[in-house]
Amino acid sequence: MGNFFIFLFSCAFLPLLTFSGPISVHSISPNFTASNFQFIDNGGDFLVSLNGTFKATITNPKSEIHHHYYLSVVHVNSSTVVWSANRDKPMSQSSELSLTVDGLRIIDEPNHVIWSTPTFNSKVAALQLLETGNLVLVDDQNVRLWQSFDYPTNTIVVGQRLGVGKSLVSTRTGDDLSSGEYRLTVTDGDAVLQWKGITYWKLSRDIRAYKVSNSAVSFMEMNATGLFMLAGNGSTVAFNVELGSSIDFRIVKMGGDGRLSIGSFIRGNLVEEFSAPSQQCQLPLVCGRLGLCSSGGGGTGATGSVPGNCGCPPSFYSKVHPAGSDCVPTDESLSLPPPCKTNGATNSPVSYVKLGSGMDYFANGFMDPLKRGVSLSVCQDLCFQNCSCVAIFHELSSGSCYLIENELGSIMMSSSATQKDRLGYIKTLVAPSVGNDEKRGFPIAGLVVLPSSGLVLILAVVLVATLWLRRKRKFGATKVPKLERWNSSSSAEIEVISIPGLPVRFAYEELVAATENFKTQIGSGGFGTVYKGTLPDKTVVAVKKITSLGVRGKKEFFTEVSIIANIHHVNLVRLKGFCVHGSKRFLVFEFMNRGSLDRVLLGNGPVLEWQERFEIALGTARGLAYLHNGCDHKIIHCDVKPENILLHDNSQVKISDFGLSKLLSPEQSSLFTTMRGTRGYLAPEWLTSSSISDKADVYSYGMVLLEIVRGRKNSSLQTWSHIAQMDKSNGGGSSRSSSSTCSSSVERRVVYFPLLALEMHEQRRYLELADPSLEGRVSGEEVEKLIKIGLCCVQEDPTLRPSMVNVVGMLEGALPLAEPRVESLNFLRYYGQRFTESASQVEGCNHQNEFILWKSSGSSGSYNSLSHISSQQLSGPR
Repeated sequence: MGNFFIFLFSCAFLPLLTFSGPISVHSISPNFTASNFQFIDNGGDFLVSLNGTFKATITNPKSEIHHHYYLSVVHVNSSTVVWSANRDKPMSQSSELSLTVDGLRIIDEPNHVIWSTPTFNSKVAALQLLETGNLVLVDDQNVRLWQSFDYPTNTIVVGQRLGVGKSLVSTRTGDDLSSGEYRLTVTDGDAVLQWKGITYWKLSRDIRAYKVSNSAVSFMEMNATGLFMLAGNGSTVAFNVELGSSIDFRIVKMGGDGRLSIGSFIRGNLVEEFSAPSQQCQLPLVCGRLGLCSSGGGGTGATGSVPGNCGCPPSFYSKVHPAGSDCVPTDESLSLPPPCKTNGATNSPVSYVKLGSGMDYFANGFMDPLKRGVSLSVCQDLCFQNCSCVAIFHELSSGSCYLIENELGSIMMSSSATQKDRLGYIKTLVAPSVGNDEKRGFPIAGLVVLPSSGLVLILAVVLVATLWLRRKRKFGATKVPKLERWNSSSSAEIEVISIPGLPVRFAYEELVAATENFKTQIGSGGFGTVYKGTLPDKTVVAVKKITSLGVRGKKEFFTEVSIIANIHHVNLVRLKGFCVHGSKRFLVFEFMNRGSLDRVLLGNGPVLEWQERFEIALGTARGLAYLHNGCDHKIIHCDVKPENILLHDNSQVKISDFGLSKLLSPEQSSLFTTMRGTRGYLAPEWLTSSSISDKADVYSYGMVLLEIVRGRKNSSLQTWSHIAQMDKSNGGGSSRSSSSTCSSSVERRVVYFPLLALEMHEQRRYLELADPSLEGRVSGEEVEKLIKIGLCCVQEDPTLRPSMVNVVGMLEGALPLAEPRVESLNFLRYYGQRFTESASQVEGCNHQNEFILWKSSGSSGSYNSLSHISSQQLSGPR
């Protein structure tokens, strides 16, 4: 009986095990079927190209998992899968591929169609596998009815075109051919890499791509010499990537890790020639979600890749140790938002966890901000109102707001100035408070989502209530008493200054000890004198002693504390603390060891080199741009001058002295009631009834910028032979008065530099305006840039002056350089003319204190109404 069953088994199955189907060459006719089981002896292969370069097969790249078979085209020598039909609907070992006159289809049990070609008007005569790797269906006239080249998966080969709107979609892993999360898409002007719809690389932005023409792109194609973006005629090249010597087999592949690679088969090996992005840390998930990628010292390329170092940002950690794991908040009361299920704001309290400086998101360089010129709080509110928002990035200088939606990828470290200016904030949900917080009836977590104005209001209400209760207990009064007037001995004042949110409050004795009884004075001006001090922890600080005894001095103190304490920007001086001791008031700032710009630029020390001057100009512009656009309310500094620009080692630049600033809400008028600032930097509108806006700071900045270029005060005695020659030719403007009664052996011209800059701008002679002390170590193009920006900033009409955000853009090269309007700069001719007429032209002469502006009938502008203005108020020469 046993032998009988063995005989039956042999008769039934032995033919199948022994006689596997033959492999066809180049072509197969209809009424053909194939399965992995039928061609198991051949590994599922059933068709090869004419020279055996490619094969069609039904195979399982993941042998340990059953029912994961695919109809694929494979490059034989490298075993590279270049196309698969049913990548998202794998078949079983016994599923059957059927070729009929109607086309191809894959049938699973029981008679379920997994995949098929479309219907055709003609009947199919043959299935062919070409030497290019293209699997085609043809009719009896050899006309192609269908081809696999039109339906790419994650790879294209030489001769295959990827048209506009078509994509290469990555596999999930090397042996799982189903669609992954990354894709290469061809647009009408570029080729882009995307993750979940977010662009993280563009071919046109890659330094290895060469732009040839502005033609619209119709398709991407690779040949034996490189990768080309071509127009519709197939001959016009938009741009290309050259890959060197001619290669027979070359593929473009979208990898499962998000990298696009181009590889060639050389001497039995597949060698990578190109990969993108070039830096490992630019990959969306190289370190997992919220993982921090620090460059490992190299990028990716033909020689392989140098992996980045993975970790977690501050305030986050990974629950598992291997690199690339997702990161979560360290604070257990915070959690990352779950997938969004609504279109509006989340119902849970929200907190934003700040990322460190230089930490950026892989996609920020390839996306446009949602909003420009908004404050951080506005940007956070935009995210709060959007359920799908998971993080924001905010640029301090420009106020640009970037929203990251739906999912977070990896964070990368960057050393570029733009990315250091862009700070990230991760949106987290706050767990409900328990215990004591609930007993108080006011959840602390709720404070996180309150705007700053609401928080201040709550604190003010609590303060007033506390004062009232204390007063009531002390005097037994039944009515609400009047609040005390602010004075040096008021306990109310001390309590107000001590409210949460303000910086450290120092004891007077601490500051006396730190400054050695105010021994070393390092600056003075405005409302205070500044001393150098050292705190017990060895931190060096600058202690500003408020010396004004009037009401305005007190206002100055409270303005500085309230404004500076809540401003954090790399180009703004940091307030570390304050002190109130009787009638004495002090502010404690971070110490800038190189002092103010006027000492470094205009002093007798080493010459300030041009590159550092440019960095100072840029840093100052960024700081002012933040004051104007990056805060909850617009802040106007009102006293921008070299004395208020501080320098530290490593070219650090910080704006100081916010005592004269004006905090404006959007509803408030921009008109000041009293003149503020310093002669020589005051905008013309200060002298009229015009409104004062942030453009007054722009004017002052322009004056400072011109001084940075020249290395001297804008109005000064200078010895310069070229000026004398030019004065004679101009017959006015900056010429010397012919009625000088002073005598000296050394003649020196009084030069008003803004006028000289205007005249040289009209003649396009910029290089002669640079500081002679630089001895030619300067770029003429950059001198032109700074002179033009400076003149644009000092235009008489405030509306013509650029915003500080635009100034930053022009300095960085992100915006085109504006051209100053000469008609709005003609007032400089009156300033310069009257200045030179009133000042001495020879060493030893006394300068006059006052002078007159002409009422010229031929002039225009607001200055015609001015007849006599003190030189202490004039916004022109100083």
